[in-house]
Amino acid sequence: MKTALKTSNPVRLATDCLVIAVGAKSKLSEEASEIDKASGKRLSGILSNGDFDGSLGSTLFLHGLAGIKAKRVLLVGCGERTKLSLKEAKKLLAGGAKALLASQAKDAHLALASLTLADADYYWLAERAAQELVEASYTYSTTKSTKAKPTSLKSVSLAAPKGTSKAKIDTAFARGVATGRGINRARELGNLPGNICTPTYLAKQAVELAKGKRNLSVKVLSEKQMARLGMGSLLSVSAGSSQEAQLIVMEYKGAKVKPKANRPAPHMLVGKGITFDTGGISLKAGQAMDEMKFDMCGAASVIGTMAAVVEMALPIDVVAIVAAAENMPSGKATKPGDVVTSMSGLTIEILNTDAEGRLVLCDALTYGERYKPASVIDVATLTGAAVATFGSHVSAMLSNDDALAAELTDCGNASLDQVWQLPLHDEYQHLLDSNFADIANIGGPRAGTITAACFLSRFTKKFKWAHLDIAGSAWNSGAAKGATGRPVSLLLEYLRRKAA
Repeated sequence: MKTALKTSNPVRLATDCLVIAVGAKSKLSEEASEIDKASGKRLSGILSNGDFDGSLGSTLFLHGLAGIKAKRVLLVGCGERTKLSLKEAKKLLAGGAKALLASQAKDAHLALASLTLADADYYWLAERAAQELVEASYTYSTTKSTKAKPTSLKSVSLAAPKGTSKAKIDTAFARGVATGRGINRARELGNLPGNICTPTYLAKQAVELAKGKRNLSVKVLSEKQMARLGMGSLLSVSAGSSQEAQLIVMEYKGAKVKPKANRPAPHMLVGKGITFDTGGISLKAGQAMDEMKFDMCGAASVIGTMAAVVEMALPIDVVAIVAAAENMPSGKATKPGDVVTSMSGLTIEILNTDAEGRLVLCDALTYGERYKPASVIDVATLTGAAVATFGSHVSAMLSNDDALAAELTDCGNASLDQVWQLPLHDEYQHLLDSNFADIANIGGPRAGTITAACFLSRFTKKFKWAHLDIAGSAWNSGAAKGATGRPVSLLLEYLRRKAA
């Protein structure tokens, strides 16, 4: 999608679609007032009929407005407030993007310069507009006989307030497009069925992403290599499957370093990649088990984030590790009561084979120690308790570093991909005590999200670490079933700040 900044009067701008904002009670934006005046008050007349109430995110197409060069005009409701919050701005932009992409318009101009935000500048609005357009363009059709048709929209221009930097607008647009693409990549990987998106498939996607990229390299560890490293915990999960586990390591070196200077410590992302989770011997109930193809959405979000980091060419070093495996029951599968040895040397009593995500993550975290990372964020669809606590709106976060947690909270607010911190108090650690190993892999029926993080914390003592439990936010159920691509935008906001 091509983007541009245009300062032309919207009345005289020749475009397939002119997008303007109208508030509740027919309150016109500056641009809408210009259109109304040029059309002989026809816009006011249409609004007085009551067909458009200006509610936030609502839309209405108008055709054939006299005195206007645009082929069509799209009204987007901005509600009653004069200053929009970030969430309100997102709703407005998402509504406009959906309507615009459903039309046959090949180009469009967003005449939204008079919109004001309570908590951000116009560059945020430009970036978010691009992101919403790219996200709205995604339709899953990979495994359907009829493929989704590409959208008609090929280019978008944007009006901006006086004094706006074209270079900064171009950067904002480009970052919005990259973020949207990263989110859509994560959605596509999450939506693929488990018989296609296997651990090997995920590894191939990472390798493909690195082709032709000077700053990105990928290596994939086989089960034999993991066994030599002592990753008994990760390998215990894939033991019952005919699909081999894969440890995918992506290294992006974008930091600007003077010759012979030491490279800065990289920031690290770790993703849970259980490409299908039956629960293993601790078999899940059959209802909605098909949704367990989404159990690799943590891995999908990490790969999507890395794709966007490369596209943005962020001046930062990032290492991403994906622990990919399939959790199946068979005669070779790990059993409840088995004891395995992790790469760290800690032994683990597996009381429930359906608590497998932490078993692959702990070895991935230990492997990551060799990079001496500046920070580590793991992303996982880990616990049903997180769904019960937060539903689908907020991701759970736990951390061994309060400053890191506070920064991620702020990044979540800015990117509208919010997290909420839960306590990681020592009082919960004893729930993981085992009579037969150093640690048990579950902590009982209470505080499941916290005890899962407590388990992981045993393997993160050498670095600043945050754990994002996205079990509720990674996908939608019901009629809108599908992966959401979260928390790609949050991770990108964090890495962009570190790069700055």
